[in-house]
Amino acid sequence: MPKIKGLYAITPDWTDTEKLLHATRSLLEGGASAIQYRNKSDDVALQHAQASELIQLCHSFKVPLIINDNLRLADLTDADGLHLGAEDASIREARFILGPDKIIGISCYDRLDRAKEAEQQGAGYVAFGSFFASPTKPNAVNAPLFLLEEAKRVLHIPVVAIGGITLDNANLLVKAGADAVAVISALYESNDLHASAANFTSLFHRPDQIQ
Repeated sequence: MPKIKGLYAITPDWTDTEKLLHATRSLLEGGASAIQYRNKSDDVALQHAQASELIQLCHSFKVPLIINDNLRLADLTDADGLHLGAEDASIREARFILGPDKIIGISCYDRLDRAKEAEQQGAGYVAFGSFFASPTKPNAVNAPLFLLEEAKRVLHIPVVAIGGITLDNANLLVKAGADAVAVISALYESNDLHASAANFTSLFHRPDQIQ
């Protein structure tokens, strides 16, 4: 099972598959180390088609494609993993259906106790946030920076930071202990996706971040 680290790009809800693939390719070329497919539409055929195309693209870069929320889609497309929220399937159910080698991550918001439980249940990573105001989820729970430091101290799986992350604030999260930063708008709405991805990726290779 690959470990989540570095730039974790999350796709926007675009119906234009060619545009989505072209943008994601630029992010992969810029160094994105994981892609999460997030599509909240009711178009099941579109979801399946886009996820399948993204899996092929990601695999050509040896990068995992993780499905957001949708256990059935992750199973049908044989995606590399699944990201769960508070209202989704349990980790145990997802692990039973997807098998032992898939990446299963879960949002823990501002709750370290939820993250500890997730690790015990077999999660491959946990995500905390929102750390900053998020245009995607304006009513998201606020998480404090020190939560990352505490999580790194007690957990043995990767810790992902989510919510309102930009190039201006991402280094605060990396310094606090985030193994990865999950980004949507600051990547897919960028005028230069390749450069944006490369700039985020470089944060994890600075001398002060080498562990």
